[in-house]
Amino acid sequence: MPEEEMEHGACDAAVTLAFTVLGKRWNGMILSSLGAGATTFVGLRRAVTGISDAVLSDRLAELSEAGLVVRAVDPGPPVAVAYSLTDSGERLLPILDDLGRWASSNLAVRAR
Repeated sequence: MPEEEMEHGACDAAVTLAFTVLGKRWNGMILSSLGAGATTFVGLRRAVTGISDAVLSDRLAELSEAGLVVRAVDPGPPVAVAYSLTDSGERLLPILDDLGRWASSNLAVRAR
């Protein structure tokens, strides 16, 4: 197999891996919202309009497992839980910004 095909195949695998996490509905919005700084579950629910508590909880667990989000618990009283981006999550923010600019320039806006 030519080297170019091997490199392209590795790139395809990496893109597939990235979109396994980033391609799920809400994940981009959650990560983007956390780009503004650490926040609570309720803060995220307010920032990501339309997401249910169950889905937000599931997505936060997935993003945490992927190493993009960290959950910090302050035992209080009262107990406080905050979510923030890991270093890997922070490094993703410029890519999300670029993707948003690309979408604004290249995708037709559809009325909902």
